[in-house]
Amino acid sequence: MLLPFGGAGMNSTMDDINLIQQAQRHRLVVRQLGEEIDLEIGPGDDDPSFGNSTLIGGPPREPSSEEPDDTKQMVMVSQIPSDDQDMSRTQPAKRKKKVVKRWREEWADTYKWAYVDVKEGTARIFCSVCREYGRKHRRNPYGNEGSRNMQMSALEEHNNSLLHKEALRLQMASKDKIAADKPVYVKALMSKTAGSIVEAALKRDPHELEFIQSVQEAVHALERVIAKNAHYVNIMERLLEPERTIIFRVPWTDDRGETHVNRGYRVQFNQALGPCRGGIRFHPSMNLGICKFLGFEQTLKNALSPYKLGGAAGGSDFDPKGKSDNEIMSFCQSFMSEVYRYLGPDKDLPSEEMGVGTREMGFLFGQYRRIAGHFQGSFTGPRIFWSGSSLRTEATGYGLVFFAQLVLADMNKELKGLRCAVSGSGKIAMHVLEKLIAYGAVPITVSDSKGYLVDEDGFDYMKISFLRDIKAQQRSLRDYSKTYARSKYYDEAKPWNERCDIAFPCASQNEIEQSDAFSLVNSGCRILVEGSNMPCTPEAVDVLRKANVLIAPAMAAGAGGVVAGELELNHECNLLQWSPEDFESKLQEAMKQIYQRALKAATDFGYQKDNPEALVHGAVISAFLMIAQAMTDQGCV
Repeated sequence: MLLPFGGAGMNSTMDDINLIQQAQRHRLVVRQLGEEIDLEIGPGDDDPSFGNSTLIGGPPREPSSEEPDDTKQMVMVSQIPSDDQDMSRTQPAKRKKKVVKRWREEWADTYKWAYVDVKEGTARIFCSVCREYGRKHRRNPYGNEGSRNMQMSALEEHNNSLLHKEALRLQMASKDKIAADKPVYVKALMSKTAGSIVEAALKRDPHELEFIQSVQEAVHALERVIAKNAHYVNIMERLLEPERTIIFRVPWTDDRGETHVNRGYRVQFNQALGPCRGGIRFHPSMNLGICKFLGFEQTLKNALSPYKLGGAAGGSDFDPKGKSDNEIMSFCQSFMSEVYRYLGPDKDLPSEEMGVGTREMGFLFGQYRRIAGHFQGSFTGPRIFWSGSSLRTEATGYGLVFFAQLVLADMNKELKGLRCAVSGSGKIAMHVLEKLIAYGAVPITVSDSKGYLVDEDGFDYMKISFLRDIKAQQRSLRDYSKTYARSKYYDEAKPWNERCDIAFPCASQNEIEQSDAFSLVNSGCRILVEGSNMPCTPEAVDVLRKANVLIAPAMAAGAGGVVAGELELNHECNLLQWSPEDFESKLQEAMKQIYQRALKAATDFGYQKDNPEALVHGAVISAFLMIAQAMTDQGCV
């Protein structure tokens, strides 16, 4: 009987051959370091060579003195010739069993822990938790496909290894699971000077992945600017360090009288152009890296807007889902009791973000007014009874559609009749649907954290009203398909496989990965309008760029909320109630200014108008130059 032993004695050539054969039989997709294997089981045709292939190659090895006694004994037994082994040579070749279709889902689950990378010139299968390879970290310790039981045995053996258990314990102990699951993707830069900026950020904040990603995207867009003036390197290094970072505890009491503690953040990133404006996000994934990324993006977005403002962001890892009104009020009051001293009309005014809506903003402002003792500096956000513009909640979603219309106008096209894929089902996504319908487009999808909904007939105003009722009652989007027969809900999937002309990602950061970008390209998408901040991973951006998909960046297309917030705070706006027509007119005018500024900056630095990244580069360049000039004029502060 042949017993398995450690991978150190295996012939590396046979390992490579087996790995290649397995990849060909199962269409194994090798991706970047840290990503999982996408394994699709083949039709299960018989493989006559299976019985003749050598399972473990290489000469017999002597047991090492460092190995435990059990391992030595196993190796010695494997080297002793036996009658069973002699008989096995004379037996006819054993044919591999066909892969049974019902095994496919179980096999797919088996391989979720693995990914492929090259180690010392040899392709290896690594554990995505441990980042190690070897017998216990191989897809199958026996070298070939084997039976279902052998596969499950390999996985069980791997999961029981001490190395895996320790890595898993450390991973589960950290709330920031993204840092353990995915390494930093470093984009190649043409200039060494620009690369030094990214290297410094990586050295200082190596675990803040979202912030590092946003820095890389900005530096990539600014390469030509930095090449023309080395002075901007110092400005950029100063800009990447927030002016003020506040981290605090937020104790609160639930309805049962039990005490809980969450962590609160407020990052005032830069105030060179004026007082800070920025959102507050309540979500379990919230951490300092995400907060800094949001603050940095907001700083550039505010600089690009017609109003000269600084940027900030904040929030907490508190999850408002499933909480009562009293529990949310308790948390909001505790949050504001700590952060109020840093807020004010001439300092910093927060606005709504993910997990923060009318209810939360009302609780936050009520506590601020109570402690500060005055009403001035009312927060930007939807307000029903306490003044403000009439279309504040719609501004960001409407602005995205206005921006898409400007892009299409330069192509001599219009929105009418175009199929649009929208992700998310929150405030922004719903208002994008509304305005798309008004312009004659055909929005076909929305999504939530569990999957996405597609309606082949397209949504209309009645259907949007029904969707709002579903969300208000905290029901699943799946319930929509029970009413409308031409619709379907897909679990654990994203809407980017659907045929579309324009995509509006409005869910969260990094929602479009590399595979999703390929799906978008194959689905016929030609324009991507970013509704959420940084919705594409760097790998996805590379795919879209090579496919000439035009990207409208969030810092330009999503500036409608900034415009509306400032209109609210304008003295005239507080005295008069804007009509919807007047408000839309001013919003369209502001979006046109932003679009023209981004295009002009891109053209000034040699990016052609038809370049798919012209708007991305132009928006960053225009915003940065505005901030850099203010920082230069104000000295080293």
